[in-house]
Amino acid sequence: VDVMEQLIQSSDLFVMQVEMDVYTALKKWMFLQLNSSWDGPIKQLLADADAWLCKRRTDLCEKEPFLNTEEGEPFRSVFKYVRLQYIINDLASARILERDNILPPDWLTSVYKNQWFAMLRTEFDNDNGPQEANKDEFELSSMRCGRKLTKDGDYCWRWTGFNFGFDLLVTYTNRFIVFKRNTLSQPCGGAVSLQPRRHLAFRLRLASFDNRGKLVCSRSTGYQLLTLEKDQEYVVMNLDSRLLTFPLYVCCNFLYTSPHSDHRPDSSEQESTTHSVS
Repeated sequence: VDVMEQLIQSSDLFVMQVEMDVYTALKKWMFLQLNSSWDGPIKQLLADADAWLCKRRTDLCEKEPFLNTEEGEPFRSVFKYVRLQYIINDLASARILERDNILPPDWLTSVYKNQWFAMLRTEFDNDNGPQEANKDEFELSSMRCGRKLTKDGDYCWRWTGFNFGFDLLVTYTNRFIVFKRNTLSQPCGGAVSLQPRRHLAFRLRLASFDNRGKLVCSRSTGYQLLTLEKDQEYVVMNLDSRLLTFPLYVCCNFLYTSPHSDHRPDSSEQESTTHSVS
């Protein structure tokens, strides 16, 4: 448990899809820890872990979240490092969290509340994203996501989920990696912000390995702040073809909103605000 805890909270962790994959990996790992005799095919592992959780909920009439039970308590310290705000931003993933009933409800309640306030600040309080360097906050709470490029070629992708109207497209072509703030030029399945400028903090890392798993190439932009206007592109990295080996693993960290602590105002702070519409 201690080793997994260090791994999940490490700022060096490469997440190769999205944060939901961190949660799913932990769910499978926890199942194996508690079912050491399991010896099925690896492709069956997630289905068996889900079936095991379902059996607990039905046969045992277990309504208590698993981490609140005696059997699940040892795993709380690992799951607390999952960045839940980047799981509940996707509807299908949020439904799986509710279905699994692994996490204590107060963990989720606080995350939903924080995300709701962040959305309101973005929409109504001109929170256009982080504009001041705060590397500690970035390391603790940035979005972790990644992509495997199997061979050289042209790639363009986005990571799914609600990101406060910031539709960020990532392109790899001709050894360039480019970010684009998509506003009007490409179709998008969700709401897109029309604010003139949006800010984000990011770090992009690349890595490739030989057949034995040894690191043969790595690059990093380091922690950076970036401002993008509508449909603006930004060249993040220009790669030297002599150092490029495929498959290439691309790992990104993003922070789309400013760190903020919302609280309930006391009576002296409460004011009624009205807006006249003519």
